Amino acid sequence: MTIALYPGTFDPVHNGHLDIIARSARLFSTVIVAVAASSPKEPLFTLKERIEMIREATQGMANVVIEGYDGLTVVFARAKGATVIVKGVRTASDLDYEARMAEMNRHLAPELDTLFFLTAPHLGFLSSTLIKEVARLGGHVEGLVPPGVARRLRERFK
Repeated sequence: MTIALYPGTFDPVHNGHLDIIARSARLFSTVIVAVAASSPKEPLFTLKERIEMIREATQGMANVVIEGYDGLTVVFARAKGATVIVKGVRTASDLDYEARMAEMNRHLAPELDTLFFLTAPHLGFLSSTLIKEVARLGGHVEGLVPPGVARRLRERFK
């Protein structure tokens, strides 16, 4: 059994994230979506709200578990018995950033490997930041995020 950890802020979860979760779930016995409690980014949604949105969006994925955490990702990964950290990569700049993060994680926890998934081409433009900005300005985000997330964004930006 291989446990994979997919960490992120997920503020909010979008279809690019869900694609990575689904693809990971096909490869690993358990995928823990690790929702970071704190972030240099100031989240729009609380940790509880972000966890609820991901749980709603991943219903039916039996081997996917959603948990919040605070602190170093590698410490949480070890505590959960994960041996793989999953990361999605959209662009070359994402890869540069994520490769540096993977090397730091390897320094801190050499037993953990990082697996990069290239984002599906039709989802490569998505980012939580961009989605929040479009929603804040009254734009249409349906089809980019799960329906429950679209509803919550509309409510938040009324």
